[in-house]
Amino acid sequence: MRLSFKAGCLLCLAVVVSASCATMPAGPVPDTTPTIGEKAALTAVSMIGRPYKYKGNTPAGFDCSGLVQYSYLAAGMEDVPHGTKALRKLTRSIGSDLQAGDLLFFNERGMKYSHVGIYLENDTFVHAPSTGGQVRKESLQDLYYKEHFVDARRFIDLPDEAEPGKDVQ
Repeated sequence: MRLSFKAGCLLCLAVVVSASCATMPAGPVPDTTPTIGEKAALTAVSMIGRPYKYKGNTPAGFDCSGLVQYSYLAAGMEDVPHGTKALRKLTRSIGSDLQAGDLLFFNERGMKYSHVGIYLENDTFVHAPSTGGQVRKESLQDLYYKEHFVDARRFIDLPDEAEPGKDVQ
């Protein structure tokens, strides 16, 4: 059973608090271990307010794909590339079944897959928008992002997020 990003965090907190109680739960405890995508989303959120920097991939400054690279490396994934084209090659299209950590690609200045953000929950995402800007949270319901959205994608080879039978696109 998959929990929403927020529900997973709340459940994790509840488990920690209840661990101090003397009684054991009556039934099986659901797995609340965050996925790599959820960990990456939490890392990206912690970078909100950091400056935009072209080709940046550290807290000193990020571009869009540098934020993805940094967040997924911090979450424990190895060999995360920098660049939207390289990220697209390592991901598969997932339609509208969004989970925390999924990558959202946008068409910027007429170029498909030229901007990327990390999905959080409830139609929100975090990204490093542009020169002079800062890492920030946005809504997919914002008219600009609705018009420029291209695809939602998920990394192909994440052991805790792989789904058998899904085609790579």
